[in-house]
Amino acid sequence: MRAFVFPGQGSQKVGMGVELAEASAVARAVFEEVDEALSHKLSAIMREGPEDQLTLTENAQPAIMANAIATLRVLEEDFGVKLAEVGDCVAGHSLGEYTALCAVGAFDLATTARLLKLRGQAMQSAVPVGEGAMAALLGADIDTATALAAAAAQGQVCEVANDNDPGQVVISGHKGAIERAIAMVKDHGIKRGVLLPVSAPFHCSLMQPAADRMAEALAETSPGALALPLYANVTASKVTDPEEERALLVEQVTGRVRWRESVANMHADGFASFVELGGKVLTPMIRKIADEAETASLIAMEHLEAFAKSM
Repeated sequence: MRAFVFPGQGSQKVGMGVELAEASAVARAVFEEVDEALSHKLSAIMREGPEDQLTLTENAQPAIMANAIATLRVLEEDFGVKLAEVGDCVAGHSLGEYTALCAVGAFDLATTARLLKLRGQAMQSAVPVGEGAMAALLGADIDTATALAAAAAQGQVCEVANDNDPGQVVISGHKGAIERAIAMVKDHGIKRGVLLPVSAPFHCSLMQPAADRMAEALAETSPGALALPLYANVTASKVTDPEEERALLVEQVTGRVRWRESVANMHADGFASFVELGGKVLTPMIRKIADEAETASLIAMEHLEAFAKSM
């Protein structure tokens, strides 16, 4: 069985989608529809920058989604490979869960773009700039990372945000607590702690104001039926019910991204092939989690053509 997966924040870069847009009217239509939905020329920022504008959370989230959906639409419409016919489930990392829902028809493209822009704005404004931080713990498993976070908290928030793969865990919380955690990594047998260049402490309890805003938005915009099952970030389990998924999307804002467990569960459930659309961030993680699985990253037209020929 085959899983299609969608990348999260950090996979953006200036120039993303340019080759697809130049080669395919289908891709251009996706970028134009997102621009119209947001009343903002996001495609121009994706194409030309400046980089600091693209990395703004409210721009990066819909941009990464738009690039991945453009890649999917080109695969489906230009190469005739339909996700619902060749795939058996979907999953996405953080904002990628929204992309996955768009890919299986639970949200239309314009709705997904608007939800992600709001999500980016809400997450950015939940904590004043400079008060929060995130750090990647390299050479850490979930148990050592959890112990380190608890030791570094000292009355502040310091929580596991992303369990990415067997050797990489991300923590999130108050800046002081995250800095303490980085200083304490060797004491916990962790190779290294790296402060991440993010503007807010995502996926921790400090994001509750953002979760509240997303709860309001999703109350008015519930996902529709899913063409394929989705493995949700916060449970690492298969979801088919739109109402259950709506609640999980709210919980996801403050909850841990259980990516390692999601991939491990998919693999245990019989998924032997993983295809990343619009990025190559998740593929290396998947190889560390399920080293026997086949993986592919589809970014450029040549990747899509080769994948279509293999079907």
